[in-house]
Amino acid sequence: MDEEAKPELYVVGAGPGDPELITLKAYKLLQQAKVILYDNLANKQLLDFAPKNCEMIYVGKQPYGEYTPQEKILELIKHHAFASGQVIRLKGGDPFIFGRGFEEVLFARENGIKTYFIPGITSMQASGFEDIPLTHRNLSESVWAITGTKKDGSLSADLRLAMQSNATVVIYMGMKKLTEIAATYVEAGKGTVSAAIIQHASLPYQKSVKGLVKDLVEMAEKDKLTYPALVIIGAVVGIANRG
Repeated sequence: MDEEAKPELYVVGAGPGDPELITLKAYKLLQQAKVILYDNLANKQLLDFAPKNCEMIYVGKQPYGEYTPQEKILELIKHHAFASGQVIRLKGGDPFIFGRGFEEVLFARENGIKTYFIPGITSMQASGFEDIPLTHRNLSESVWAITGTKKDGSLSADLRLAMQSNATVVIYMGMKKLTEIAATYVEAGKGTVSAAIIQHASLPYQKSVKGLVKDLVEMAEKDKLTYPALVIIGAVVGIANRG
């Protein structure tokens, strides 16, 4: 690497799954990539856009299973940025929405690496493939995006706040919290609010189920839905069935 050139990190959103749902900017960047660190949720077909001599390193995190420690990922970013001059960090969905992308940006800057951000389509935006608009006039005036599992393993307390409005509630990484989510709504007298689970959003093998929030666990078990999946709660879930 040229001593005068500053190493670069590009944090790139891979989109919800369909490889055609990345930005043109991301596509062009992948075409001239030197090193790509890619996540579990980034579609592997995106790697086909990269040059044959590009080094591709898997640093994914299987839900509730094997994973690459974040410390190791940061170490790889630093090493390859200085060794090759450029690293692309390809992350599923949008890296700044429950993707820890900004943590990696801050780390890179602290280590003298110039950073760039290319947003991606986050998975909740793929709800439209199931006729679920995130907002709709007279039904939902806002959207709450909530993590189903915080760092300490608990369900975000923001859920109870979101329930007090007519907002559409989108829960990421919530499949292991379905019982708790349903119970929270039932306890608040809101068990009959419409809800959906969407697995593998935007991909050919996408699966989904719609029903009531109180029945989330049964819905998932009956249709054999598991992670990666989104839980969407609110009146917009059933809008396509209105007369």
